[in-house]
Amino acid sequence: MRKNGALGQLLIPLIALGILILFNVIYGLLGPKHDLSFFNIELATNSSGGKVLSGNLITIIDNASMLAIIAMGMTLVTAACGGQDISVGAVGAIAGAFFVKVANAGDSITTGSFILGVLVCILGTIAFMMFNGTLVSVFKIQPMIATLILFSCGRSIAYWINGSAAPQLKSPIIDAIGTTIPGVPIPTSIFIVILMVVVLLLIFRFTNLRLYTQSVGINQGASRLNGINPTVIKLLSFVLLGVCVAVAAVIGVSRMHQLNHKTLLNEIEMDAILAVAIGGNNLGGGKFRLAGSILGAYIIQMLSTTLYSMGVQPDGVKFYKAIVIIILVVVGSPVIKSRITTLVNRIRSGKAMAAAGRGVE
Repeated sequence: MRKNGALGQLLIPLIALGILILFNVIYGLLGPKHDLSFFNIELATNSSGGKVLSGNLITIIDNASMLAIIAMGMTLVTAACGGQDISVGAVGAIAGAFFVKVANAGDSITTGSFILGVLVCILGTIAFMMFNGTLVSVFKIQPMIATLILFSCGRSIAYWINGSAAPQLKSPIIDAIGTTIPGVPIPTSIFIVILMVVVLLLIFRFTNLRLYTQSVGINQGASRLNGINPTVIKLLSFVLLGVCVAVAAVIGVSRMHQLNHKTLLNEIEMDAILAVAIGGNNLGGGKFRLAGSILGAYIIQMLSTTLYSMGVQPDGVKFYKAIVIIILVVVGSPVIKSRITTLVNRIRSGKAMAAAGRGVE
């Protein structure tokens, strides 16, 4: 039953991914190029002379890394609180400011200063996320309203922390995090996503956090009667989201080799929420599946890359992406799912009755 439930939850994102792949196959064969170059993966040489993998598929997996990481944290907040944090982009700018302020404090970025910068970045981001979590769990403010505060002023706080300075971050460590590790052709961000998945899975494996999070999201009153503290669980979900935001911010800063508080993780909150929805997770809280949210992040990035490869301008990409996402969300809505389930049950009942009739004959 659990496997069937998991497959049912992932059915919509898997179908969406299949449609995107099929569309690119058809467009590649019938379009102006008449080939399947969209799926080509090649070994190219980067600016440092190293060998790296390149191609649209590598670009999709690489560029979706920050979104996938934040979508994991957003999934936990959604499951526990029945709402979403719309401040993750702005808090990401704050996280980037913490990281740059500490890591770049000396004459150069060393291994020690980099690690210290990451730790301060994570702790500082957790503190701001705890502010959001306190408003939601203690003062019972709806998550989207509570997080509107940092959504509005977060990038100004980042500017206050780091000022208008945008120093170039030149360091082999920054290069390795933002692009690839020397001698390894695969983008480093892919390994970071895998690491974050492993960490969360270990937490779920050796603690009851998954069960408690889903229990609180489904029914807080019943959870409290069973000895679960909803306030603590909600705060923990914001803490884990803070870690995810901090990691994504470090990747973003490393890619740009500087801090731009205006563009770092800009508008990523909407894509993170959409990734959670496309992944088949209930935006009202309760049961969740990280695999669905991660898959949703890659679907969003694949859609964007597909549109860019067709020559669609950046302003137009948002329009087409909105149309496709509306379709996916509507198809994955409880109403449509219920009707599909009813239809499938009727078909199965009809087949069972037909089989029984043949058996009688």
